Amino acid sequence: MELTTIVILLAITLAAVFTILSYNNLVRLKHNVTRNWSNIDVSLKQRHDELPKLVEVCRQHMAYEQETLDRIVRARSAVAAAHGRADLRALGLAETELRAGLGQLFALAENYPQLKANESFRHLAERITRLEETIADRRELYNESVNIHNIRIQQFPDLLIARLGSFRLFELLEFYEARDDVDLAQLFA
Repeated sequence: MELTTIVILLAITLAAVFTILSYNNLVRLKHNVTRNWSNIDVSLKQRHDELPKLVEVCRQHMAYEQETLDRIVRARSAVAAAHGRADLRALGLAETELRAGLGQLFALAENYPQLKANESFRHLAERITRLEETIADRRELYNESVNIHNIRIQQFPDLLIARLGSFRLFELLEFYEARDDVDLAQLFA
């Protein structure tokens, strides 16, 4: 065999190996994002199941706080609807509303000693708080994997392989901070 033929075959082999390795790496990154989303999904479903129980326990003790309880129920429904549509922006907005409602509920619970003493309320509040922390941790991991994936499919030469393999950008899951100041005096009046 001629040296030129050997060099051409070697270049083709190296290009093929590089393409295969890059493609497999992109597939791994894509599945990382999917796995991390599934982890968030599990926690969201668990919290979704706990919220009606919390609202019912609170409703028994907080007769004058119906607006806060309704806010949580509406936000829970909005989270479920956004989740069902796979609309991460709407999910982030609904989550923000739900978190604000839960914060208000827990603050208002301070005015109800019988509620605070209720074993079911304490258990549900602790469970939901732990789930909130888990969701926050998993959201951070998900967003990190999305960033890594999105950067890789936009960088050359992986960009070429990503286009051929129909890899798409993933959207970050962002929760939006409430911009309004909470009137604590009104909450504890």
